[in-house]
Amino acid sequence: MEKLTYRHVAALRAKGTRDQAIVGVVASGNLEVLVERGLPDGECEVEIRTPVEGFGDVWSAVVVDFVGRSSPGGLKLSINDGGARPDMVALRLAQAVRAIEGERS
Repeated sequence: MEKLTYRHVAALRAKGTRDQAIVGVVASGNLEVLVERGLPDGECEVEIRTPVEGFGDVWSAVVVDFVGRSSPGGLKLSINDGGARPDMVALRLAQAVRAIEGERS
């Protein structure tokens, strides 16, 4: 099991007032994302637990793209991976931000 943690500066605080949300299901080829508020408005942290080792560069690229698109300031996202492809990771991260903002995903 590999654990990766990425911290980024976010341009804006994530909208909404929900304290936490969860999206996805850990299953073959999928993942779940727990998102929580609690960091300063200009910071974002993404913690990943994955059974697939050696893909830190791919995870980093997906997280950088996500932070640039979503500006998830103040959020900590915890990913439990079941072998998801990068496009599924990007989808679940976007859904997690929408869920904590109070929108349906």
